[in-house]
Amino acid sequence: MRDDTEDPNYLMANERMNLMNMAKLSIKGLIESALNLGRTLDSDYAPLQQFFVVMEHCLKHGLKAKKTFLGQNKSFWGPLELVEKLVPEAAEITASVKDLPGLKTPVGRGRAWLRLALMQKKLSEYMKALINKKELLSEFYEPNALMMEEEGAIIAGLLVGLNVIDANFCMKGEDLDSQVGVIDFSMYLKDGNSSKGSEGDGQITAILDQKNYVEELNRHLNATVNNLQAKVDALEKSNTKLTEELAVANNRIITLQEEMERVKEESSYILESNRKGPKQERTAEGQALSEARKHLKEETQLRLDVEKELEIQISMRQEMELAMKMLEKDVCEKQDALVSLRQQLDDLRALKHELAFKLQSSDLGVKQKSELNSRLEEKTNQMAATIKQLEQRLRQAERGRQSAELDNRLFKQDFGDKINSLQLEVEELTRQRHQLELELQLERERRLQNNRSIPGKVSQKPEPKTDGKHKIQEENVKPKKPLDGSHRLQSHPVDEQDQPVLSEKPQTCQLCQEDGSRTKATVNVCKNCKGTFCNACSTNELPLPSSIKPERVCNPCHERLMKQYSTSPS
Repeated sequence: MRDDTEDPNYLMANERMNLMNMAKLSIKGLIESALNLGRTLDSDYAPLQQFFVVMEHCLKHGLKAKKTFLGQNKSFWGPLELVEKLVPEAAEITASVKDLPGLKTPVGRGRAWLRLALMQKKLSEYMKALINKKELLSEFYEPNALMMEEEGAIIAGLLVGLNVIDANFCMKGEDLDSQVGVIDFSMYLKDGNSSKGSEGDGQITAILDQKNYVEELNRHLNATVNNLQAKVDALEKSNTKLTEELAVANNRIITLQEEMERVKEESSYILESNRKGPKQERTAEGQALSEARKHLKEETQLRLDVEKELEIQISMRQEMELAMKMLEKDVCEKQDALVSLRQQLDDLRALKHELAFKLQSSDLGVKQKSELNSRLEEKTNQMAATIKQLEQRLRQAERGRQSAELDNRLFKQDFGDKINSLQLEVEELTRQRHQLELELQLERERRLQNNRSIPGKVSQKPEPKTDGKHKIQEENVKPKKPLDGSHRLQSHPVDEQDQPVLSEKPQTCQLCQEDGSRTKATVNVCKNCKGTFCNACSTNELPLPSSIKPERVCNPCHERLMKQYSTSPS
């Protein structure tokens, strides 16, 4: 079973695909470089030269060979001449190409036509008009050639982008006949270091396409070189044969010349004998002479034919020598092209190995990054769970704060009026206490003056004084009783030092009646009822509405407040 890669149709399809890819690369590179350059292009611009070389290969693909005396000749000038029949505007550039004096070959005329069409910015239009006429192209191209298939239409569409380029060429100074059309693949090879991760696969595919095309072109060139070598061998054999025939013809010419001399001598001898002999002999000799003349004429004609054939053979030999020289030159150029293509193929292989190594390293980096991403995802999930718990706690705290604000608002609504009335009562009681203290002080001063004025009443001094003390204590206790009976959880105003105004007399505990001055025990003031209590009777602390921090209260107030807190709405 024959391999598909050896099928001519498969090879032609592969060549068409490779040529289309090269056309895409050359057109894209030419447009990008021309836009970056920002000036009119000339014939020395390397991307433009490579574009014309690629277009020449596309037009030569599948071209039928015309047999001539020197062998088969393939030229794309024939199809390009048809454009002037399809598009009248192309007649101008066709006439200009034919008028150029320096062009001697059809290949040179075709190259000049491409340059003039690009200058005219009508190359895409001309190519589309030519491709649409498949019946005309079938005279010049094989059925599976690039110009006869879909790839030709794609290339014609890509040529529209070249209308943004301004080019200017001088045809008189260029040698378009002897140029070597070899594609320089190094211009289209991308550097591996500048490739990004998202474009790496596309560049590798493009490089593989270039490699396949180079291999196909290398096989095609090898086949061409083998054909040229066979032609050279055939021409050498034909040259040897012609040389032998020329030698035979020269020998025959020498023989004919000798025979002609001999016939001339015989004819002269016969003429002399005819003059001397009788008439009958003259008649016989005249017949012989006429036959000799006829034979001489035939020999002369034969000599002329041989000389003419010899001239033809000599001209053919000269043409063969010229063809041999041209073939040798073409073979040398093909060999140079093969060397450069092999070098480019080696570069492609090295670049392929380098890209494969970088691909492996990038795969390793991707694997490491995926592991790192998995760990980060786990941490992210943990943080999300923690954040969810914190949000739940925050919602709970927010609900607690809202309930506390509601309780505070309800508490203020319930006890706001009571607080104001109690504050007014406390202010009134404080005012009365200050007034009583002032009266007490005046009474003391009055009694001291009386004691000084009446010395006989010194023995009676302690009793009234004691009665005054009891009276003052009774007056001080009276304003406190309404407060104790009110059972309200409100604070009482204090003086500037945040302490209640106390009597200058020694304070005693209101519960156990223990004298603090006699026992040297600490006497505390209840922040709720403002009474004086010893440490044993005021050991508890509670938060009051008038203060945020817990304050010291007496034991009865503590019990009363605890009951009120337990029965109040929360």
